[in-house]
Amino acid sequence: MKLVPLFDKVVLKQLVAEETTKSGIVLPGAAKEKPQQAEVIAVGPGGVVEGKEVTMQVKAGDKVIYSKYSGTEVELDNEKYVIVKQSDILAVVE
Repeated sequence: MKLVPLFDKVVLKQLVAEETTKSGIVLPGAAKEKPQQAEVIAVGPGGVVEGKEVTMQVKAGDKVIYSKYSGTEVELDNEKYVIVKQSDILAVVE
């Protein structure tokens, strides 16, 4: 199966959160924050959304940072994804 986003939606796969801090402290599972960095898996076509023309600024393969509590989490073929609006993406990591 394949996720195909509609309108201005973007499918993201979260990147793995680091298990240790920079100083070498190992974090237990409960102390880890939800990662905000992800890889773009699929991008919707854009178009007119809520009366405004939306041009997609990201493409599959981009690494992005997105809003912490945005999106809808889905699981497909034992993989977890997050579907967000393009406006919830804050930056592209180059």
